[in-house]
Amino acid sequence: MYQALYRKYRPKKFSDVVGQKIIVTTLENSIKKSHINHAYLFAGPRGTGKTTIAKIFARAVNCLDYKDEICENCENCLYSVQKECMDIIEIDAASNNGVDEIRELRNKVKILPSELKYKVYIIDEVHMLSIGAFNALLKTLEEPPEHVIFILATTDPQKIPNTIISRCQTFQFKKISSLDITKLLEKISIEENIDIEEKVLQSIAVSSDGGLRDAIGLLDKLSSYKEGKILYNDFLVMNGQVTSEDLDKFEDTILLYNANKMLEQIEKYYNDGKDLLQVLKQLIFDLKNKLINLYIRDISLKYSENDTIKLINLLNEKISNIKKSDDMKTYIEIMLLNFITENRNIESEIEKKISINQKETAMPIEVTKEKLTAVNQIKIEENINHSEIENLMTIRAKNTMAEASKIELNKELNLWKKLNDYTFDVNNGYMACELLDGVLRAASEKSIVVSYEYTSSVKKLYSHYQKLIDYYNNLFQENKKISFISNDEWLKLKTEYIAKIKSGEKIMVVEEPSIEKNNSLNASNRYKMAKELFGDLVEIK
Repeated sequence: MYQALYRKYRPKKFSDVVGQKIIVTTLENSIKKSHINHAYLFAGPRGTGKTTIAKIFARAVNCLDYKDEICENCENCLYSVQKECMDIIEIDAASNNGVDEIRELRNKVKILPSELKYKVYIIDEVHMLSIGAFNALLKTLEEPPEHVIFILATTDPQKIPNTIISRCQTFQFKKISSLDITKLLEKISIEENIDIEEKVLQSIAVSSDGGLRDAIGLLDKLSSYKEGKILYNDFLVMNGQVTSEDLDKFEDTILLYNANKMLEQIEKYYNDGKDLLQVLKQLIFDLKNKLINLYIRDISLKYSENDTIKLINLLNEKISNIKKSDDMKTYIEIMLLNFITENRNIESEIEKKISINQKETAMPIEVTKEKLTAVNQIKIEENINHSEIENLMTIRAKNTMAEASKIELNKELNLWKKLNDYTFDVNNGYMACELLDGVLRAASEKSIVVSYEYTSSVKKLYSHYQKLIDYYNNLFQENKKISFISNDEWLKLKTEYIAKIKSGEKIMVVEEPSIEKNNSLNASNRYKMAKELFGDLVEIK
């Protein structure tokens, strides 16, 4: 039977391990010095060698002639690789996560090893254990028999109780570098007689995101998919990605604000069986490289530098939500439509019209000092308005906390979950998505507080915060005021609130400031001013 490459080339000795030098060196030295711990925790991304190193370590501690490496000749080494070996036990916590399974394990650990010096238990995906199972395991970790070693492996250490972590020697596995992955793939390709372009190996290494097992698996798939030399286009087809030329066209649709073309392109990718998540990762990587070329090599950008940075940040922020989405295509469409709508502003429109006019008429456009002053005035007025809105949001959040109710919070949390049902609404889904990007923090009978990870995300909402509030209230037949603040601001207000409560200070509700409309130019006035300044160059939509 054919053996998958990732199994065939799985390291059997410490010297075969790639990319985890510090961990390997530490474990080797602990064996040489006989400083063997009773419990270890291996944490890190998937495919980085946690279970592999656990198995090597289990064999190494039992080797009768260990010097600089496993001898592979002693009776313990020969026995430890056999399927019949009873002293190295692998447990999948995902399917054995109950209290009864761990209690049974506790009874078995008391039994001495049948052949080896140590009985080693490797518990994979240990974070999947239930709370009761963790409590049962804790007793064994507190008072383990001398002949037992536990190795706990996890991709999500945050879910493991601190009482367990504190009783283990912890090793944090890192993602394996693209260079290390590429070198190993080259070696495997030579040994397996796989004719493949070097660019393909490098692309596999990058797309695997530090996971060596995924990289080897993809090489295996490519070797099965293509007879003869494997070319870069074969990699793109297999990995659901698009060509560089196609990617440039997709970037044009987004950063030149062509919503119709953008939707057509996504529809085409979808119908062609492209992996939309992989396409977005390509987009991030390509735009990042273009920014680097701008900063380091002074190669000019085709698009606005600010818009390019905003798009990269948006994609990075949303990538995890996209993965969890039930309808990835719709989520991406709404997200990019929202980006295009927000960024198709007066300044970019003027710049495009000026550029087109200069090319067509070869006549310079006079931009006087008065015109520049007026444009700057627009920006100043908008900043003043932002400051007023920020002050309003802070006062509203404080008032909400002063009247906060657990009952109201639970009621609003139930409504908040229902927003997920509206994210795919073609007309207003983007507003549901914007609300869900935040976290509902507090609620009173009159108002709620929603916080966002980034201050920049909050400021984006200022331009249409009332529209979001109206949308939420209309959706759930409510009349709530909403405060949009950053996570940092929420933490600050929460700390102040707790301090006042502890000191016995009475927290008063204050009147919200009104935002004077004449303190800032509304959208129609801004367009009117731009029209007066630049004439027919401005197109009002």
